[in-house]
Amino acid sequence: MSEKTEFQKVSEETVRFMRGKYALDEVPGKYYGIDCLKFRQGKKTILSVNIHEDHYDFQIIYGKAEREKFEARRDEFPQSIVELYDKAHTYHDGKWMLIRVDNLETLEAVKKMILIKKKPNRKPFSKENAFYGKCGHRCDLCIHFSGGTISEEFRKELEERLTRVYNITDWSMRCSGCSTPGWHTKSCEQLDCAAEKGFADCVSCEQYPCSNATAGYAKLEAKSMLADDVTWAILPYVPYQYGN
Repeated sequence: MSEKTEFQKVSEETVRFMRGKYALDEVPGKYYGIDCLKFRQGKKTILSVNIHEDHYDFQIIYGKAEREKFEARRDEFPQSIVELYDKAHTYHDGKWMLIRVDNLETLEAVKKMILIKKKPNRKPFSKENAFYGKCGHRCDLCIHFSGGTISEEFRKELEERLTRVYNITDWSMRCSGCSTPGWHTKSCEQLDCAAEKGFADCVSCEQYPCSNATAGYAKLEAKSMLADDVTWAILPYVPYQYGN
C-alpha cells in the first residue's frame, strides 16, 4: 500500500476531528466557483472548507467574544496564524479569516481555532449494549446486526439514513457478529488487512486504529449530510471515536 501524502492525512484528520467533536449538518456550496463544505448548527456556520486538489482553505469568522478568547491565547499559536489573524478585516458580523491548510502542523493550529469558535457538542454513544467486532466497530449499532439490539422500527430509520449517505438501497444482509454462528463472513477488507500482517483481528495491530479499519464514510467533499445521518450512518463504523 502506497504511503499517504501529507494532504491525504490532513483530509482524514479533518473529517475525524469535525465529526468526532461536533454534531453538525454538512452543507455543500460554492465560494467564488470553488466547491466548499459548510459545517452548520441550524443557520450558523461554524466552519466552511473550500476544497482544492492539493489543499483546503478553512474559513472561520470570529465574533467579539471569540476574538477576545483568541487574543488571550495568541501566544499558543504559530506566528503565521497570528499574523493572518492580525491582518484579517473585521466586518460588522465578525473577523473573517481564510487559512490555507495543506499540512498537519497548520491543521493542529486551526483545530484550536475551531475549538474557540465552538465547544464540542458530540455526545458519546451509550455502551450499555456495546458489542464489538474484530475490527473494533460497534456491531450493536450496525444496521446488519441480528443480535437483538436494534428494533425493526429503528432499523427502518437506519435504512433511510444509510441510503442517503451511501446511495445504496439494499440493507437486507444480517450478521450476528464475528466468530458467532450467524457470522455473515469470515473475511472482510479490515480482517484481510490484519491477517496479512499476522494478526487475528484489527485491534491487535500496532497501527490500529487506521484508515483501513474505518468502514464509515470518510470523505470530505461537497455533499449534503444531516447531523443525525452522520451520527447513525457513519460513526458506528469508525473505530475508537465518538465514544464508541
